[in-house]
Amino acid sequence: MKKKLFKQLPKVDEILKIPEIIELSKNIDYFNFTEGIREGIDYYRQEIAKESITELHIKDVVENIKIILKKRSLMNLRNVINATGTLVHTNLGRSLISEKAAKNVFDVITSYNNLEYNLQEGNRGSRYDHIEKLVCTVTGAEGAILTNNNAAAVMLALNEFAKDGEAVVSRGELVEIGGSFRVPDIMKISGTKLIEVGTTNRTHPKDYREAITENTSVLLKIHTSNYKIVGFTKEVTNSELAEIGRENNVLTMEDLGSGVLVNFGKYGIKKEPTVQESIASGIDLITFSGDKLLGGPQAGIIVGKKKYIDRLKKNQLLRALRVSKMTLAALESTLRYYLDEREAIEEIPTLKMILEDSVKVKERAAKLFEILQKNDVKCSIVETEATIGGGSMPGETVKSCGVGIEGSPLELEREFRLGTPHIIGIIRNNLFILDVKAVKNDELYLVAKKAAEIIKKQIIKI
Repeated sequence: MKKKLFKQLPKVDEILKIPEIIELSKNIDYFNFTEGIREGIDYYRQEIAKESITELHIKDVVENIKIILKKRSLMNLRNVINATGTLVHTNLGRSLISEKAAKNVFDVITSYNNLEYNLQEGNRGSRYDHIEKLVCTVTGAEGAILTNNNAAAVMLALNEFAKDGEAVVSRGELVEIGGSFRVPDIMKISGTKLIEVGTTNRTHPKDYREAITENTSVLLKIHTSNYKIVGFTKEVTNSELAEIGRENNVLTMEDLGSGVLVNFGKYGIKKEPTVQESIASGIDLITFSGDKLLGGPQAGIIVGKKKYIDRLKKNQLLRALRVSKMTLAALESTLRYYLDEREAIEEIPTLKMILEDSVKVKERAAKLFEILQKNDVKCSIVETEATIGGGSMPGETVKSCGVGIEGSPLELEREFRLGTPHIIGIIRNNLFILDVKAVKNDELYLVAKKAAEIIKKQIIKI
C-alpha cells in the first residue's frame, strides 16, 4: 500500500504546470515558491510513511500546497487590527505614527539624503543636527541627543557620568521595564554601582543627602510609569533632588519613561509629569521614549544642560546606539506637530485615540454592530474601559465601547487572530469582545467581513 501511495505523489514539475499554482507564483519569491511546493509534497510523504492515510488525492495535495504558498508569501512582520482596548499595545508595535510622518520616512529612505552631510558647507555633518534644535524648542532644554530606545539612553548617560562611580536611587523606583529588563541590570552594564536609599513606599530628601559620598556620581530619579504605589507614601520631588545635587555638586538625572509633552490633566485624564516640567525643575539630564505617549517612532531622547549633552555626543557608546535615518525622519515629523498642541492632538494617532470623545467611540461600535447584525452575526454592544498601555499611566482607563460576539470565546479569539486580516480581540467574562477604541473607521468593514466568515464557518462545522 505504501509503495503505491508513494508512486502517486506528484513531482514538483507536475505541480508547476497547474494554473492555480502558476497564479500564486506571481506573489512570492522563487525560493519560497519552490520550497513551499516541496513542503506540501513532503507533508503527504510523511503521512504515507506513518500510515496515517490509506488513499491519496492529487487535489488534496494541491490544496495543501496552496495554503503553504499563501502563508509563505506573507511577511513575518505584518499588520494587525487592534481590537484589544489597549492603545499603546507593547506587543502590537506600541504607538502608530501619523501618515505625514510615514510619508516623510518613505521619502527619505527611497532617495539619497543629507543624513550626515551639511548642505550649506558642502562637507560632513552630524545626523543629530537635524533634530536637536527642534527637540530643544519643544521641551525647553539646552541640548538634546538621541539613542535607539530609552533603556539605551539611560545606559549611555550612566556610562558617561557614573562609570566606576555610584548612582543613588530610591528603593521604590527600581523598576522592571518589561521582558525582564531591570534598571539595576542596566546600571550594572553601564559600569555603575547602585546605591539604594529609602524604603519601598517612602523616601525622603535626607535619604539622598546621607547617601552622598566622594564616590557619588549621579542622583537618579526614575518615574514609575508602569506601576503605582498608593497609601502611606512619600517621594522626593524633582526640585528637591535638583537642589540636593547643586548643594553637593552632583549631577542629577531622571528616567521619565514615557515622553509626555502634553498636560493630560487639562483634558480630564490623569496628569503625567511632562518633559517640560522636569527640565524646569532643574534636573540636569532627562531621558524618555520617542514612541509611547509621545507618539513617534521608537527612540531614546536625552535632554538637559548643554555641557552634559556635549559630553554624551563624544561617548563612543553612542555609535552603537545611534538612530537610523528612518527614526530621524519619523521623529522630526512627529515633533513638529508639538509646536502647536492643538495640531499634535489632532494629528498624532496615539494622542487622538487617548483623548477621543467617548461618544465617537460608541458611534463606531454601533456602526460595527449594525453591519454584523445585517450579516446574521449574533452580537451585542458592550461598554468597556480601554487602557493606555505601553507601560504608561498604571491603573488609568478611558471610556470605550465594543461588540461582544456570541460563541465559544476561545475559538472565536483564535479564528480572529489567525485569519486575514489578523484581528486581536479580548475575552472578558467569558465573552469575546472587539473593543473599537483603537479600531480605525476604515477597518470596521474588514472586521465585520471576517466576523461573518468565521460565524459561517462555525455553522458549517456544526
